[in-house]
Amino acid sequence: MSPRPGDLARLVRAPAALTVPGDVIAGAAAAGGSGPRVLGTAASSVCLYWAGMALNDYADRERDAVERPERPIPSGAVAPGAALAAATGLTAAGLGLAAAGAGRRGLTFALALAGSVWAYDLVLKPTPAGPSGMALARALNVLSGAAHGRIRAAAPAAAAIGAHTAVTTWLSRYEVRGASAAPPAAALGATAVIGAAVASPLWNRPTAGRLPSVLAAGYAGACGQAQIAAAADPSARNVRRAVAAGIHGLMPLQAALTATAGAPVAAVSIAMAFPVAWRTGKRLSPT
Repeated sequence: MSPRPGDLARLVRAPAALTVPGDVIAGAAAAGGSGPRVLGTAASSVCLYWAGMALNDYADRERDAVERPERPIPSGAVAPGAALAAATGLTAAGLGLAAAGAGRRGLTFALALAGSVWAYDLVLKPTPAGPSGMALARALNVLSGAAHGRIRAAAPAAAAIGAHTAVTTWLSRYEVRGASAAPPAAALGATAVIGAAVASPLWNRPTAGRLPSVLAAGYAGACGQAQIAAAADPSARNVRRAVAAGIHGLMPLQAALTATAGAPVAAVSIAMAFPVAWRTGKRLSPT
């Protein structure tokens, strides 16, 4: 029996894909690229993100049967073979969209991104290299937006997104059993450093104005509140909330990075989508 659409949506964490296009937009803005190619690359990245979520649950199905039996595979809502098929099909769709929208160079970045996603889920996730592997995937997503522009100019944005992702992924290792106060406190410190760096005049183009600082403050607030709560009471529930805040907090960070490149309309568009992602995340967890 085929899985129901709602169960597939839970499998791939469908609403969390709202956090993906901002990577591509931030990379394109930094590199001076724009146009239809960015839309095709963003669509490709969404497919690869969903593929990674399905593959994640396929790879973790035995552990989830003990720790998270409510997830689609251990609950019986989605068969393991169907999850693997979804991951494979979505990967193929992502590569096809990249090739159609951005040509050979876009496909090259999509192949690298797909490789990093599959390597993370199947090999790196339980190892000490897991957070770095996830950070690499997000950084490549940023650079894919710069594929037809000045790629080197997008490197700082990729580094900021990668650093945030590494910290959030590291914190997610405490979602099931909770933590001491140190991990969420360290995540809070990283959020403060990243936010301050993005808001710094040294990062911003002269035409950026005050918008990057405003959006960087929004990023710090979006992530920091949950991280403070988790540091005060590092229960599994609070750590999960801090991780979810970190995932959604990518959007104001992406908006701030886009604004630093002097693209205020695109930056505000990403910021306006953030409340939508936050509300849908309360109904369908992004973790």
